[in-house]
Amino acid sequence: MLIKINPINPQERLIHKVIECLKQGGIIAYPTDTYYGIGCNILNKKAIEKIYSLKQRDRDKPFSFICSSLKNISQYAKVTNYSYKTMKRLLPGPYTFVLEGSRMVPKIMLTKRKTAGIRVPDNRICIALVETLGNSIISTSATKPDGAIFHDPSLIDDYFGKRLDMVIDGGPVEGKPSSVIRLIDDTPEIIRRGQGDVSIFE
Repeated sequence: MLIKINPINPQERLIHKVIECLKQGGIIAYPTDTYYGIGCNILNKKAIEKIYSLKQRDRDKPFSFICSSLKNISQYAKVTNYSYKTMKRLLPGPYTFVLEGSRMVPKIMLTKRKTAGIRVPDNRICIALVETLGNSIISTSATKPDGAIFHDPSLIDDYFGKRLDMVIDGGPVEGKPSSVIRLIDDTPEIIRRGQGDVSIFE
């Protein structure tokens, strides 16, 4: 099902419609400030397993997930003064921060080193979804197995069909990956250079 949501002022009733889908274990495609993402409720293990199958991804490579704010991040990760100040400067924005996960993060979402990748995208639809759901949602790019990127939500709907429960049309997005910064032990490490300025970490 393709559902059109205003990217500047997301309609509450449509956001609630998506939330109902997520609460029932649904898998959605949604816009971020980088790619269109595929996600589900972080607390639904069955739905997470479905996304692993959909993406043909190894179980030892956890997905990142979306938070709505810095306060929301501190529920899911150990945030030091340094990492808080760093993230406050850059978020919301096209960055994925790798932090030490808290007990709130399901084991399936943690690496062997107990770290998690966390995003706060500069996208109002994303933020509205997480705030209204009350939990984080999984974030993985809506791509084909060969890595081909979809820029058009109607093509995502055509390609995945019934494997997705809902596709949000939130207009065009950048279509470039986020920069990934590891912030463990207050020692920043650039894992991937994507969108967003990473010069402060060099």
